[in-house]
Amino acid sequence: MCVTASHKTASFELLERLSTHPAAIAPLISAHSDCVQGAVVVATCNRFEAYVEMDEPVTAAAALGVEATLLAIESATGIPAEDVAGSYRVLQGDEVAEHLFAVASGLESVVVGEGEIAGQVRRALAQARTDGTSSRELERLFQRASEAQRGVKNSTALGRAGRSLVRLALELADSRIADWSNLRVLLVGTGSYAAATLAALRDHGAEDISVHSPSGRAQVFAAKHGISAVASGAYAREAAEADLVITCTSAETTVLSAGVIAAGAEASLAAGAAPRTRRRMVIDLGLPRNVDPDVATLGDLDLLDLETIRLHAPLEELQATDAARQVVRDAARRFADVGERRAVEPALVALRTKVFGLLDSEIARARARGDEDGSTEQALRHLVGVLLHTPTARAHELAAAGRADEYAAALETLFGVAPAAAPAAAASVPRLDVAG
Repeated sequence: MCVTASHKTASFELLERLSTHPAAIAPLISAHSDCVQGAVVVATCNRFEAYVEMDEPVTAAAALGVEATLLAIESATGIPAEDVAGSYRVLQGDEVAEHLFAVASGLESVVVGEGEIAGQVRRALAQARTDGTSSRELERLFQRASEAQRGVKNSTALGRAGRSLVRLALELADSRIADWSNLRVLLVGTGSYAAATLAALRDHGAEDISVHSPSGRAQVFAAKHGISAVASGAYAREAAEADLVITCTSAETTVLSAGVIAAGAEASLAAGAAPRTRRRMVIDLGLPRNVDPDVATLGDLDLLDLETIRLHAPLEELQATDAARQVVRDAARRFADVGERRAVEPALVALRTKVFGLLDSEIARARARGDEDGSTEQALRHLVGVLLHTPTARAHELAAAGRADEYAAALETLFGVAPAAAPAAAASVPRLDVAG
């Protein structure tokens, strides 16, 4: 199942709050109950999603999964369940795979087709592995999501049509910047988003770029990318003197404010620098937000944040989107088919174990009666193979129709054969569409 809140269902302010301490949430979900088999949390600038594998009767699975997620959110972020009400949806069964595959492919992003989300989905699974909260089925789900994303990228025009939030932000800034090559740029942050931002800046023609890292990784990043590093002591002054500041850190508190810029401007003037005459811009790509909104009170500064960028997101590329969604639907159907086949495996194993046990007994009796050439054994094995063919084929057919539980019940009724573990076919879980 999946509990999902995104830019389509929740406010930017709530998504920002949900993105605080996301790494702590999956372990809390997993620890909620023995019924929870695993949890993976995907938290990005425009969505928060908890994917949870439950081992519970279908009548209770949804309620327990939602309860585990909301309690984990409250414990990790301090957001009570009532604040989240009305801002999330609950998905179950086959629709979970189709949703995640669409998310990983950029179909659910603010900017349809943007590429960063695929890496964020992969990192969510890696985090779950590190925390020990993944599970066999969640592993399969997220690995197939990455395959679906590659399929969309390779077989449709969506990846070529889609633009990332970084590039959209720079396009919005383009209307206010006459000459990118004459721009003094400060990049705050050194993660994967910072690398994408740097590449986009260079594509626009920016040359004078420096980087600052609140966590102290600026030197390594700067050396790798051939730019200059800004030490902590020089950060405020550099921020005040830059024409463009772009923040993209995972810091949980703001890294830039009107006070920081004012202090930097004062230090700059004291060092003999000329007063600023050009307008400057700050682009905040962080979530939680990296920039205090009070910077907008500075008369010569324009602030462009994720909420503003979202308002300017372009319309979907309809043809590319339709083709990509078909790729996603096909991938989700294949995922469900494999899952349904697995759902009937315990019943098939139980049947074959029972039959082969009887076969071995009859073969032993035949040998005791003098079946020296093995002809009776060969005939018995051939007969068993023929007899098992139809029940095996029917098992897969019924599983594909979401009727694996009926197959298991029939075996128990007719032959007294019960699987070692109760089957749990994803397709047999009824659709639950809960809006908070």
